[in-house]
Amino acid sequence: MSADCIFCQIVARDANASIVYEDALTLAFLDHDPFNAGHTLVIPKRHATHIADLDPVSSAAIFPAAQRVGAALRASGLRCDGVTIHLADGAPAGQDVFHVHLHVIPRWRGDGMRLRPPGRPPHRPPRTELDAIAKALRERLPQQM
Repeated sequence: MSADCIFCQIVARDANASIVYEDALTLAFLDHDPFNAGHTLVIPKRHATHIADLDPVSSAAIFPAAQRVGAALRASGLRCDGVTIHLADGAPAGQDVFHVHLHVIPRWRGDGMRLRPPGRPPHRPPRTELDAIAKALRERLPQQM
């Protein structure tokens, strides 16, 4: 637990949150600045700043919790024709609370959420470039996490 982390404070019940789901390893609560109604954050209870910092048990627990929340969103009666699960790792990726968290966001066509900036054309690099990048990543994969 990190004393200055708002998500750790929520886990400890020292800060308020609208809790959606909880088990021994995870906690899910509504985002206080939602993209759409029902936008939920799923966190490991054990503090980890970045995804590479997660222990294997916590890492394995957050996605099933997100699946449960996604199913609940679809069944809730809230507008939800689809679900986006998003994880921002580091400030340049858009992470603004430095405790790993999955965004589980109810979606529908035309809701305005995009991962590509408006007007930016698709970039489809040649296979040789993709293969070179894949090779560089394979060579740098950690042996264990």
